[in-house]
Amino acid sequence: MLLSMTGYGKAERVFGNKKIVVEVRSLNSRQLDFNLRLPAIYRELEMEIRTRAAKELERGKVDMSITLEEAAESQAIPINDSVFMAYYRQLIDIASKNSINFNPAEVVPAILRLPEVIRAQKEEIAPEELETVLEACAEALNALIQFRKQEGAILERDLLGRVNLILEYLQRVKPYEKQRILDVRKRISDSLKQIDADIKVDDNRFEQEVIYYLEKLDITEEKVRLQQHCSYFTETVNQPESVGRKLGFIAQEMGREINTLGSKANHAEIQKIVVMMKDELEKIKEQSLNIL
Repeated sequence: MLLSMTGYGKAERVFGNKKIVVEVRSLNSRQLDFNLRLPAIYRELEMEIRTRAAKELERGKVDMSITLEEAAESQAIPINDSVFMAYYRQLIDIASKNSINFNPAEVVPAILRLPEVIRAQKEEIAPEELETVLEACAEALNALIQFRKQEGAILERDLLGRVNLILEYLQRVKPYEKQRILDVRKRISDSLKQIDADIKVDDNRFEQEVIYYLEKLDITEEKVRLQQHCSYFTETVNQPESVGRKLGFIAQEMGREINTLGSKANHAEIQKIVVMMKDELEKIKEQSLNIL
């Protein structure tokens, strides 16, 4: 089954009063280009997340973001009550002794800026919370892979349909090949007559020259090789491993045979068929770039 490099996955986990949300998106790329955004408290997980993503995704331009939502009460800044009240009582005492008008609305903001009033606490992250983050990442990656599989199935049907269409176009060339020989023979004969009507042509030599000319225009080998490349393309699609690059190489070989067939065709209708094959092949090449 083909896998697309385009995909999206999302997962959510709740740990205590925290909600952990992981989102991951991917686009096509020649290599793995992994961009990770996560809260500073989870920074120690970065290398493990990157290693898991590289193993699961292989290629693609991938953006993963981990966001943390906390309940309002857990975000409140802790105040050291005893230190705050000590400052507060001191200011009241000073104001009383010096007959200073004491306004609590003005004093409270000033007290909050004094040393040790705001508790500086380093948040300790439990191992269970870190494991929950990794589980959310794994779920999001799995959702992305499932998305890639769905997109890959669509790509597979499209690619195989276009390859079959190229083979159908190739069959349409056959009826024109006999007519092409007759046209070449007639064109050479007419050219000789235009030189001088009194010239006598050696029929045997004429046949030899026609055969030599037609050999140069023969497209049998190109047709056979194109059929082989199309068959190989179809076989490769059904391989279990990642085949995006290989399909691109096969498409290049198909293009060479189609181009040679067009240059040798020397027939208007065959040229039209070649143009239609090229059109389908360009679409195949474009789609192949998005295959893992």
